[in-house]
Amino acid sequence: MFSVEINALAAELGQLLLARGETVTTAESCTGGLIAGAITEIAGSSAWFDRGYITYANQAKAAMLDVPMAFIDGLGAVSEPVVAAMAQGAADGACARWAVAVSGIAGPTGGTPEKPVGTVWLAWATPYGITTEKQVFAGGRSEVRAATVYRALSRLVELMKEQA
Repeated sequence: MFSVEINALAAELGQLLLARGETVTTAESCTGGLIAGAITEIAGSSAWFDRGYITYANQAKAAMLDVPMAFIDGLGAVSEPVVAAMAQGAADGACARWAVAVSGIAGPTGGTPEKPVGTVWLAWATPYGITTEKQVFAGGRSEVRAATVYRALSRLVELMKEQA
């Protein structure tokens, strides 16, 4: 279902979490649950993944993850403050030590000169704070979503190794 690389990252993530006795959660907009899907593709993932949040609509981000509507109204759903709040809200809601959140414009429509198609904000809530980054991925909708899943998992694994 997922690429070999994504499956390998999800498996490595699971090994790291099991070794620490910790859990991860997801808060997804543009990927619509694909990150959680990659995680749960790994047998035994219930030991380190309890739940994920698909908050495609702005109201869902506010209601499920406590993202302030002022962030969304002022900066748009695809912005650093929104994705950081999504990550924190997911971590808090799931009582997870680690969280990853994504919000982006997968296309083919919806882009603007300031936020072209492929723009994705990612955030990782860790026991040591929140890390964010903006990416602009190339390709069509499927490629943008796949690249987002890959980056979300690869950076999460990197952060866990850095913060060991």
